[in-house]
Amino acid sequence: MAQFRTLTQRRAALEKEWARWATAPSNTLRIPAGSTSLRTEVVESWQRSLTTVDPNRTEAPSLGDIRDRWAESPLRQPITELAGDLRGIAEDSGYLAVVTDAAGTVLWSCGDRALRRQAEEVNFAPGGCWDESHMGTNGLSLALYGDRPTTVFAAEHLVAALHGWVCYSAPIHTPDGRQVGALDLSSSWDRSHPMAMTSVRALVTAVETMLRAAAPDPAPGVRLECLGGARLLRDGRPVPLPPRHLEILALLALEPDGFTPEQLQAAVYGDRPVSSSTLKADVSHLRRTTGGEISNRRYMLTGPVSCDAVDLLAAIQAGDTTSAVWLYRGPLLPASDTPGVLTWRDHLDVGVRTAVLASDSADHAVAFGERSPGDIEVHEHALRLLPDDDVRRAVVVARLHTAQRA
Repeated sequence: MAQFRTLTQRRAALEKEWARWATAPSNTLRIPAGSTSLRTEVVESWQRSLTTVDPNRTEAPSLGDIRDRWAESPLRQPITELAGDLRGIAEDSGYLAVVTDAAGTVLWSCGDRALRRQAEEVNFAPGGCWDESHMGTNGLSLALYGDRPTTVFAAEHLVAALHGWVCYSAPIHTPDGRQVGALDLSSSWDRSHPMAMTSVRALVTAVETMLRAAAPDPAPGVRLECLGGARLLRDGRPVPLPPRHLEILALLALEPDGFTPEQLQAAVYGDRPVSSSTLKADVSHLRRTTGGEISNRRYMLTGPVSCDAVDLLAAIQAGDTTSAVWLYRGPLLPASDTPGVLTWRDHLDVGVRTAVLASDSADHAVAFGERSPGDIEVHEHALRLLPDDDVRRAVVVARLHTAQRA
């Protein structure tokens, strides 16, 4: 109840500030003196929006039938693949999930049935235009304008018809950094919860991961792929490197704070009698390969080197099981017996496996089971979650049978 009273008080304060703005002449609009409720980014958005939007409008304008726009959107495939997870998150928590294009037009939505009916009343539905010029300050418009995750609560919305809502939104980017749309979780303001933004960020990460995997042209820069295999790419082209150098690069990528020479020597060579000059030579060669992106006195990456294992670690830490399962292509550098790699391999494997076993999504267990065919517990978990008429049961039963006989 304490949290509810706090939310109520916050909404009341915002409503009071909003009322002062709504009745002020447009040429005198500014941040009210002594205001503690209004964020600067909200006020600036109000100022931009008021030139084209009536705060008393009742619904968003509509583009009508947007099926062709949705069919051509690069977001269609990843959102379709994630639809089950999006519906589960939205319906279980009493939220609405919405996806827009870069212009703020709603392309897709799902969620709580009662909330969807309320959303349709303000045209928060496919075809609705939710950019600043049409619907003023809201989560989607602010996320798209500022190009960063944004929350808009209750009377922070410019349009009064939206004061009963809270919106958590984040922009979605293609592999080349181009903004391609936004994803939003919205609900009634009294359901406000910080974990909603965590979910939005995790879902956006999953979508961007899928976009990267499906990209027809490789993303520029240096990328290390070390899950289930080992290779270094520069601008999409393979760079030949010996296994030891790939191991060192993977460790540097996973430890952004870097290593002292002694720490890296232990992580790479363990107790083997290898001189420090050998490590220096390995790092020097690797430095030339990566374009000088490794510092000297403390070994650490100083430039952008993307890595699938780092992406996986971020998904695990964010509690994003969908992205973690999608990213997991096998153990970290499976042919390596380097001490540091063994430690990280175990950490990543346990992290993904624990998340899968804690998930109530059969999709997670089935997908992870494909990469871990000998894991009896994962297969049994999948069978508990799969409906009796799900055709995937036969595949999982076969995997379980093989694992039990091994």
